[in-house]
Amino acid sequence: MILNKTSFFLAVLAGLFTTQVNAQTPKKFPTKTTKKVLADTLKKKNAADTTKGKELKSYADLLKKAKTANGLFKVHQVESDYYFEIPLKLMGKDFLVVNKISSVPLALNESGLNKGMNFENKVIRFSQNKLAKTIWVKTIVPQVESPEADAITRSVKDNFIGSVIESFKIEAYSPDSSAVVIKMNRVFDGTDKSFNDVFTDVGLGTAPKTALSAIEQIKSFPQNIVVRALLSTRVTEGQNSIPISMAVTTNVLLLPETPMKPRYADDRVGFFTTPRWYFSDTQHKMEKRELLTRWRMEPKAEDRARYLAGELVEPEKPIIFYIDPSTPPQWRQQIIAGVVDWQKAFEAAGFKNAIQAREVKDIADYDGDDIRYSEITYAASPKSNAMGPAVIDPRSGEILESDVIWWHNVMTSLQSWMRVQTGVIDEGARNNKFTDARMAHAIRFVSSHEVGHTLGLKHNMGASYSFPVDSLRSPSFTERMGGTASSIMDYARFNYVAQPEDKVTSITPKIGLYDKYAIAWGYRWLDVKDPHDEIPVLAKWIKDHENDPLYFYGEQQSSNVIDPRSQSEDLGDDAVKASRYGLLNLKRLIPQISTWAANPGEDYYQAGKLYMAAIFQWLTYAEHVTANIGGYYLEKPVAGDHKNAYTPVPKAMQIKALDYLKQEVMEVPDWLFNKDLLLKTFPIKDSPAGPYEYAPYNVRREFQYGVLYSLVSQERLLRMMEMEVLLGKDSVYTANELLKEVRETVFAKTQRGKTLSITDRMLQQNYVDVLLVSTDKMLEKITKTSLQDNKLKMQNQLQVCDFSNDGKSVVGAEEKSLRNIQVSSMSRTSDVAAAKRSELLQILTILEKNKGRGDDATKGHYLDLILRIRQSLRMN
Repeated sequence: MILNKTSFFLAVLAGLFTTQVNAQTPKKFPTKTTKKVLADTLKKKNAADTTKGKELKSYADLLKKAKTANGLFKVHQVESDYYFEIPLKLMGKDFLVVNKISSVPLALNESGLNKGMNFENKVIRFSQNKLAKTIWVKTIVPQVESPEADAITRSVKDNFIGSVIESFKIEAYSPDSSAVVIKMNRVFDGTDKSFNDVFTDVGLGTAPKTALSAIEQIKSFPQNIVVRALLSTRVTEGQNSIPISMAVTTNVLLLPETPMKPRYADDRVGFFTTPRWYFSDTQHKMEKRELLTRWRMEPKAEDRARYLAGELVEPEKPIIFYIDPSTPPQWRQQIIAGVVDWQKAFEAAGFKNAIQAREVKDIADYDGDDIRYSEITYAASPKSNAMGPAVIDPRSGEILESDVIWWHNVMTSLQSWMRVQTGVIDEGARNNKFTDARMAHAIRFVSSHEVGHTLGLKHNMGASYSFPVDSLRSPSFTERMGGTASSIMDYARFNYVAQPEDKVTSITPKIGLYDKYAIAWGYRWLDVKDPHDEIPVLAKWIKDHENDPLYFYGEQQSSNVIDPRSQSEDLGDDAVKASRYGLLNLKRLIPQISTWAANPGEDYYQAGKLYMAAIFQWLTYAEHVTANIGGYYLEKPVAGDHKNAYTPVPKAMQIKALDYLKQEVMEVPDWLFNKDLLLKTFPIKDSPAGPYEYAPYNVRREFQYGVLYSLVSQERLLRMMEMEVLLGKDSVYTANELLKEVRETVFAKTQRGKTLSITDRMLQQNYVDVLLVSTDKMLEKITKTSLQDNKLKMQNQLQVCDFSNDGKSVVGAEEKSLRNIQVSSMSRTSDVAAAKRSELLQILTILEKNKGRGDDATKGHYLDLILRIRQSLRMN
């Protein structure tokens, strides 16, 4: 028996008392009688310690002044204290704690944190500790499954236990002893952070000030409890200390007793997923699967035979979105239309009336933070964006609730895109303010795109590649196929390819063939019990369309694009041709900017912003084209489909792309810098410090530099070398060919002894600096890192932008980037460093040979470049 500190002290004290009554008496051990007295004393003391502070109160006395709400379990409010009466039958059941932001101050609003966002969701279980008269709360990660009868299941239970995050004293039992009463204040009022740690999770890194935080309201419903609290803190930035208060709503949701039957993901169809590990006695290794995140879409039992016979039937439970009552009335019907547009996709899966959108009629009884409602939340914010997160049951991938977060200022982005991309062909998209009808039409497209995410769909950046460029100039094709791409999940904004004479009117993205196919693939109900039995059926559905580009899925990539077919903001199957059409429209647009964006009596601020948007569109075209150079067509082949995982972009296409860059970037076009417009306004870009006016020479230099740096980047050249090693230099476009062609273009006038203009000199300065900076960066000394540092780096790489295991989506990072293709290990010992240094030496030879030719500015320019190269290469 181990004594506690108090008992041990009493025991020692008792021993001293019995052995030191007479100081002259020799010390001796306690007698049997003394031992009995001591044991009785300790027994009484331990009993007192066990029950101290844990005496049960009378249910009637505890709650005699309570206001009680019935629901999932009873919630009792006694003045400012809140008690949960949890039935014992719910002990050990799975609950999902969902934390949502309900209101924020200006300081957080400006940073893009708004009402409707959820954070730190977790699965919990309540359990009773009868001996200690407490209720424990454990959090679990329900990622593991094994057959109950298998021997390995004992090990699974031991190796994947839940962690205790909270303990509550049992205040009382219900009169029939079927439930326990616990006081819950401290996990919601900011005292403890076990249920929500909002200030840490949003990146403030502070704790709530309990004196300034409190529970505002608790509601109880049949499947969930809703707790709203105001939490306050103070954030110090430099010399400033800023008070911050946020309202947070926490839902405690009882998860379904029987999880939805999962569906296993296939990388060739773009769904969000949640991981699942399977253990069994018969395995040779653990089975890893990714479960689709999707709604539970099942035919009613009485309709299943009709469904399997091919009839459209209504689902057991439709998906219903509610329109935030804060939404301006003029946008509501088009937002609703953007939701209902998905009904055609669900009909491809066999369901009618499967997805609906409704306005809220009874505002008094409506709470958008209640997890029973999926809401399109309208956030009054300067942020220009929208997002579609979902709350997931991680046991099965079931989407339990979704919220589209709609920031008010997303309309500024829509207006900018439409004016720049389609203003030339659509007179209604030219003014500083659109008509409500025009803006509502654009809002419908954004609504459909974000709802697609809430249905589980990832971006499909390869969908736009499925349309031939010239077909985007056809009124009949664009009307029949639905706008700009085969999927609304692409970022194929508006039709910048169509020319004024084409008379194309279907210029906005719509739900397309891929979307209907993906929803059918993910949602069509199959009458099987084991998800493994679905695999061959799902594979056949993919095989039926595997060579049709309209059904191609191209994952979203990072800024380092590898597959040029899957790019953001691009259109058509030929980036060079599409960009040239886009340039024709930009040439028409720029002379009109001051007319479109500055009415009589107005300043040119809006014109300057439109001008900057047009220049960024020019840069976007250059980036689309550049991605083809050193690019790979990436596939996810399976045995028998005769596809390759990696195919270099054809050499002819890469040369074609470089020709575009030589003409449109290395020779920055003068029409982009219209003198009449520049005398009225420079390009303007807003910032937290106010508008910045970008001078034209600065813009030319900065944007040209960025494209050149990307063109000869380490990653791009290494990818080209990988294909040279794999396929042979005669079969691919090589890095050396690229560098030689760029050098000869950049220094063509120098080789001919011509005097250089300021823009000629700018190009050479930019290119030499790109080579110097990128080479120095590649060869800089590598600092030592510990094994632990490397391990953490690898973990961070693997966890970026993924759905977490606890049933929530990561805010602001909705999906994985494309495959991790490693080409840059030990790059300082690769041929890239040698090739770039060789280029610098060859450029140095050209400069030395021509340093005395041209006017004074040209000669000074050559001497400056010679000095820079020699200093960088440490040459005398």
